[in-house]
Amino acid sequence: MASPRVIVQIFISGSRAVGKAFLEAGRQAVKNAKTSPQGVLGNDVAGVGNANSGSATDHLTRQHRMTLDEAHLILNVKRETPMEQIMKNYEHLYKSNAPHPKPDKPVPKKQALPSHSHYLQSKVVRARERIEAQLKTTEAQSEAELAGGVKNEASTSPPPPESQ
Repeated sequence: MASPRVIVQIFISGSRAVGKAFLEAGRQAVKNAKTSPQGVLGNDVAGVGNANSGSATDHLTRQHRMTLDEAHLILNVKRETPMEQIMKNYEHLYKSNAPHPKPDKPVPKKQALPSHSHYLQSKVVRARERIEAQLKTTEAQSEAELAGGVKNEASTSPPPPESQ
């Protein structure tokens, strides 16, 4: 007769242990819900949260919500790739993710229609915009440096000799 009593005691002890584990898990879930980690706060894109200086590149990263490296990865180009190749890759990716027209005839079940992704298409567009914005900023800075260099050369050159 001692055997059923031992089995009931084991069952009760096991139930207590499982109940305590669930209670502690619930407490931890409440604690996690009250405090969210740094990365989850703004649903941040990688690198955008780190763009907090006042530089033009960081401003573009925050504005476009995409780093320059991420834009290059999306379009599958390197930093030194000419703009013509970037646009070629952009057009290919944009068209391949565009919705396809519906066929006139019904498609057999075994043959699937090519899929499209509005999300990927928008990422491709944003990547092109980010690269173009960086190029415009770089060109504007180069022009400003050249204009500043011309002014500095003019101001540091000796004055012309006075005519008598």
